[in-house]
Amino acid sequence: MAVTRNQPSTGAATTLTEKLARVELLCLDVDGVLTDGRLIYHSDGTESKTFHTQDGHALKTLAASGVQLAIISGRQSSMVERRAAELGIQKLYQGFDDKTVALKQLVEASATAADNIAHVGDDLPDLALFELVGCSMSVADAHPLVRERADLVSDLPGGHGAVRELCEHIMNAQGTWPYLSPA
Repeated sequence: MAVTRNQPSTGAATTLTEKLARVELLCLDVDGVLTDGRLIYHSDGTESKTFHTQDGHALKTLAASGVQLAIISGRQSSMVERRAAELGIQKLYQGFDDKTVALKQLVEASATAADNIAHVGDDLPDLALFELVGCSMSVADAHPLVRERADLVSDLPGGHGAVRELCEHIMNAQGTWPYLSPA
């Protein structure tokens, strides 16, 4: 079961389930979230990344439920462009040293309030986004400070189905998960 953090102690504050229920847009980091964080450089100058198919299926299912998808990455990669296109993710922001600039552009372009955005991150540059969005999430192998400040931490590491797990949490909170839970 995923670890929850920053849970309020009083009924007046927003619970994790309430935060997940109001997510209209899921924003994802790439390296360490959609991938295992490793960069493989080949002798011909190309690089490669590995994406998990279960994450892709869950993202497509989440999008079909009405939640918008976006990617914000500090790096620029043609492989990320390809994966985003395969998943139907049109809101793609790459090469941003300051990810808050990309988030502000995303809020404006999507007409979605930051409180209705969830961001999944794994490293220190994602902490600034955690302060701006309504729900912060991290993968199991994220930097300790990122895990500590996340509202929800997956059981699985980045690139190994963690995104699927987090998508399922959102859809369960919103009542849109189309598959039966195991008995």
